[in-house]
Order: sequence, then structure tokens, then C-alpha cells
Amino acid sequence: MALPPIFLPILSTHETEVVCIPKIYSSEDVLTAAMERINIAFSHFSHLYLCVSGGKDSSVMLQLCAYVARQRGRKFSIQYIDLEAQYQATIQHIEELRRMTADVVDRFYWCCLPLSLRNAVSVIQPKWICWDRNDRDKWVRDMPDHDCVINENNLPEDWTWFYKGMEFEEYTYRFSQWFQKTHGNSVGIGIAIRSDESLNRFNTIVNKKKERFQDYGWTTKLRASDPDCEIYHFYPLYDWRTEDIWGAVSQLDLAFNEIYELMYKNGLSIHQQRLCQPYGDDQRNGLNQFRALEPETWERVVNRVHGVNFGNIYARTSLLGNLKSEKPGEMTWQQYTVLLLESLGLYSPELRDHYYRKINTYIQWWATRGYPLEKIPDEADRKLETKKKVPSWRRIARAIEKNDFWLRRLSFAPSKSDVKLLMQLRKQYQNFIHLEDAQDNQMRKIITEEEDDGNDTML
Repeated sequence: MALPPIFLPILSTHETEVVCIPKIYSSEDVLTAAMERINIAFSHFSHLYLCVSGGKDSSVMLQLCAYVARQRGRKFSIQYIDLEAQYQATIQHIEELRRMTADVVDRFYWCCLPLSLRNAVSVIQPKWICWDRNDRDKWVRDMPDHDCVINENNLPEDWTWFYKGMEFEEYTYRFSQWFQKTHGNSVGIGIAIRSDESLNRFNTIVNKKKERFQDYGWTTKLRASDPDCEIYHFYPLYDWRTEDIWGAVSQLDLAFNEIYELMYKNGLSIHQQRLCQPYGDDQRNGLNQFRALEPETWERVVNRVHGVNFGNIYARTSLLGNLKSEKPGEMTWQQYTVLLLESLGLYSPELRDHYYRKINTYIQWWATRGYPLEKIPDEADRKLETKKKVPSWRRIARAIEKNDFWLRRLSFAPSKSDVKLLMQLRKQYQNFIHLEDAQDNQMRKIITEEEDDGNDTML
């Protein structure tokens, strides 16, 4: 099918076909190749649905597919998996895409389901569940209430395969199978991954062990035990570069997520821009990015998941400020103490080790007074705790929460080694230790004298 004037070749001449080998180059530009792939998908698959995330790649794929669908008089479906902790700009863009493609979309599956997701900020709570009704008061945002939303309260009758806490990967696999059984025949699933983003994504497409649809290198068959499974993933943009994506947005006047504009203004190049999940493996960048781009969303994000809210480890302004935290109801105070130390260690291992050494001394001291480690209570009488007449894990945890550097709450007095460490931390984290966060007059005096000495040296 000939492209209209708006789709003149404007993008790079790049690899346009892969058949179990890395790359084959031709004179065809990537836009023309992508449009051909989309047309092939519409020609051969009885039903299509696109996986949309609100990111730049899936947004471009959706709009190109919508154009082809209008030309062919076809419709397709969309699946958007809403993970709750999303940028408001992303939600607004998804709403925009939903409105502008309503004429060619058969069904928009906006899924707000309690899925189990990775929480890389905590070794004690390595997973969290988005849209968990038990945590409704902590949700990052209200759940959308339009007709296309699927949640726990309105699951389709034949979704007997779904259960709370399902892993993301299992959910997408089960949804694909359900979609085929519902629509019958062969199903195509459009996925907007690009091979230049990562080696893993490249291998997803070129893996020689994967079965293809009619030997098209930009397709892979879903591996399933069901012999009637005719589900194929297709990747129309797999050979596009980041420059190609933004070239298409600019030249074709496509809609895009405004969060990328904020990222650019925040100093991120087009190659650094990612819709990071705040608690994923790249959580440091994710949390910092949320704070810089959408502070109002960030505030709710850091209070949503245990291991993040205890002090905004990755984005707070002072190493000595009080840690704002909340003990998870299912944890003991001893477990919570470990959580605080583990989480603090991700930000400042030196400060974690400092507390660990002192807490160990505290435990050994009480062991000589009838409280060996195994007999230290989780909680004790508050009056006795306050008078320091009995140990407890609650008192230890509260000392860490208060970021009591000297650990006076555990009966310690400042030592020379403590002062030496404070100076070391001041030098190492010079932008994260502030005078106004000093906890007592002695600490303020030490920091002030150190600052005065530094000013004299510069003079």
C-alpha cells in the first residue's frame, strides 16, 4: 500500500529484516518497513491487540497501527497494564490515545489489577502488590472509573485463571491465551520493543530457537503447551533507533507523553529517557526522576511501599535528618530494625555499619545483665523502655528512625571515633549533611567548627 504524503521516507535506512541472523541492511527506510509489517499483521491475523505502556515506542506503534486500520477498515484491541505508581503525565497520555483511536479500537483493556511487582529497595519486602485493596489509603492515585477499566470487582466471568498477587509475566501470558480463546483463530500481539535498547531485547527477536510466523524475522510465536495456540508477537519497530522515534513524532505530528519534555528539560538526553518503575532494579534513578519531574506524585510514591517511605533513601536532602517511617503491620520490631539497616545501607553503608557496631555493643551489654539476644523482647513496658531499664527491639528501631547518630537513646555518649566518622561523612557526603539537621548542640558545634576551619583554609 502506497504511503500518503505525510508518510514520506524521513527516517534512517536501517536493518529491515531479521531471519535468525543479527542484521540485514537494505535501502528501505524504517518507517516504510514498519508500515509494511503492520499491513502484513492485519492481513494474516484475524485479531490483533497492542501492548501499550504510555512510553514513546508503544505510542508511535499504536498511532501507526491506527492509521493502517483506518485505511483497511479494520479494528484492533489495546491492553494497558496500569501499575498504579505511574506519572500523571503517562495517565493523561493514555487517556489521549484512548480518545484519538476510539474509532478503530474494538476493546481497550485498561487493567488495574493486584499484580505482584518487584521491590528492589527492600530485602525484607522484595515484592509489592499494586492496586491492593488492603492498602487503598496508600494508593499513589485513585483508580480510573471509566467503562474500559478491569479490576478485582468487575473481572470477566471466564477469568478464572486470575488470582491476586499474580506475577506480571504470568498475567500477560494468561491474558494472551484468554484473548485467543475468546476470539479464535490466529492472534497477533503488537509489542513496541526496539533491539537497540538492550541486548536482551535484541536476543528476544533474533533468537534462533524461536518459532516465527511464515519466517518473518520480526515475529515470534508464544510458547505454550496448547497445540492449538496460534499466538504470535510482532515487533514492527524492532529496528528503529531513538532518533527514528522522535523523528516520526516530529515529522508526522504524532501525540507523545509530555513527561519526556520534562525529562529533556531536566537534562536527560533522548537516549537516557525511560519510564522507570520507582521500585525496580533501577530504583535510584526511578525515585529521583519522580521527584524531579512530578513532586506531587513522588511524595505518594515514597510512602506507598515499605523500604521506600522510611526516609526517602534515594532522594532526601540530608543524611542526618529524621527518618519518616512506618513499621509494616506484619513485621516484628526486630525485622523492622533489619529493614531499616538494610535500606539505609543502600544509601550510606558507612552510616549503616556505624549503627550496626553500636547496636551490637548494646546487645552484648544487655546479655551480661540477663538479656541474651534470644531474650530481648520485641516490645517492653514503655515506661521501662524510656527509663532505659529494659532493652527492646522497638527502642532500637526508633533510635534508627530518629537517625540518632550518637545513639543516645541506647545510652551511648559521643566518642572520638564517632566524631571522626561524622567528619568523614561530612567530607564524603558534603551535599547531604546540613547544619540545620544536627540533633544536638554538640553536633552543631562540631559541624560549625569544621565549616569555619574550611573557610579559613580557603581564605
